[in-house]
Amino acid sequence: MTQHQETVQAPGTAVRVSRLEGFPTAPVVASPAEAGMVLADFVAGARPWLESALHDAGAVLFRGFDVQGLDGFQRFMQSASGDLLPYTYRSSPRTQVQGNIYTSTEYPPDQRIPFHTEMSYTTTWPMKIGFMSMVVAATGGETPIADSRRVYDRVPSGIRGRFEEKGVMYVRNYTPWMDLSWQTVFQTDSREEVDRFCREAGIETEWVSDDHLRTRQVCQGVAVHPVTGEKVWMNQAHLFHVSSLDPALVEILLEDFGEENLPRNTYYGDGAAIEPEVFAAIRDAYDAEALVFPWQQHDVLLLDNMLMAHARSPFTGERKVVVGMAEPYGAGPAKD
Repeated sequence: MTQHQETVQAPGTAVRVSRLEGFPTAPVVASPAEAGMVLADFVAGARPWLESALHDAGAVLFRGFDVQGLDGFQRFMQSASGDLLPYTYRSSPRTQVQGNIYTSTEYPPDQRIPFHTEMSYTTTWPMKIGFMSMVVAATGGETPIADSRRVYDRVPSGIRGRFEEKGVMYVRNYTPWMDLSWQTVFQTDSREEVDRFCREAGIETEWVSDDHLRTRQVCQGVAVHPVTGEKVWMNQAHLFHVSSLDPALVEILLEDFGEENLPRNTYYGDGAAIEPEVFAAIRDAYDAEALVFPWQQHDVLLLDNMLMAHARSPFTGERKVVVGMAEPYGAGPAKD
């Protein structure tokens, strides 16, 4: 159910714009006034409205349009954001579906993927990320969203200050026997190409062996949106930290490999340990701002990746959501 309807006029089109019932701030919902309207065609003529809606709400849900499959989704993303970005410096398993369209993260369906802003474990990220629901799960499988501005406000000021001042250090170990290999993450078999990529990105590399690469990088904890000027919570410290794993698995990993060889872990930018209560506060802030709504088939959700974090709920049955990313942007830590 929707509420507070208005109409957006683009050349030859009329689209109803509202909010989902119960969500007064996000997302904006756009639905065609007449059946058969092609989504990419509408967006091509309504780009200024779309940018304004995204900067206000952080998310726009397109429902009831003729998306026209993967080709249409690709055209929609190009109309909304320009050329799609390849998924480089990977952190999760995905399958390339078509061009630079990928499956959403391929974790087991019983696992919840915590809130995060896409690729905020780097200093360069996509400004826009789009999702298309192709197959709706029997139960669950939602893509919850949370406003990163409101999350920032909810995180206690002392924690915000530490993250703004120090940033976040990400330590990753890439091996063929645990998590993703370096060949998968960097999409190359060349150590020289990896070293060049990391050098240009400000990532420290350590080749433990031919099959084992360790990297360290200090990235932002908080960032400032380049258009709205608002501060946002922009990191994946809680997601990459070992505490995000099942405690029994953590015990095994620490016993077998030691902390220095964990697949991924996070610290303050100066290398100091992040306190458990800090992660609890961050997760509480995300949970307090979570907006959860069910997918409908052929829904398309477009997020301003700095303003809106996303997650994935566990599910049963088949689920297929594809993803496209666009508009690369990079910025250092936010400063007062």
